[in-house]
Amino acid sequence: MTVSLFLALLPALLGMAAAQDAQSQPVVRRLVVRDEVILKVPVRPRAGLPAIEWLERKGPKCIGTGGIRGAALAGSEHVDFLLFDRSRVRAEFDEDCPALDFYGGFYLKPEDERLCARRDFVHSRVGSSCRIERFRQLVPRLKR
Repeated sequence: MTVSLFLALLPALLGMAAAQDAQSQPVVRRLVVRDEVILKVPVRPRAGLPAIEWLERKGPKCIGTGGIRGAALAGSEHVDFLLFDRSRVRAEFDEDCPALDFYGGFYLKPEDERLCARRDFVHSRVGSSCRIERFRQLVPRLKR
């Protein structure tokens, strides 16, 4: 391989490496279709955090959609939203709504820039949807 050919291909190689790095970290994507905002939220696999348990506290009625960094499945009837300020908020659904449908990611269609309990729904990629019944603030605590 000649030096000039290598230099000509170098930008393409660097671009491919950057694209692979970007694909390894799923991010919340915002899509606007006919004045309707749709957020695609990636679900992160359960991390093997060593000795942390999450204590539930009273949560907000609404959370800003701009602060959502991702989500994690936390049980059969709820999903944890990971926020940019490194906090967690748990969205609880009806007991007849399985959160396992959201394992591959989900969509949010808020009416405004906020996601509110008893108003907004979480839509799975396979077509089902669940209404958010309430939010719970999660506080980390080391297990004893």
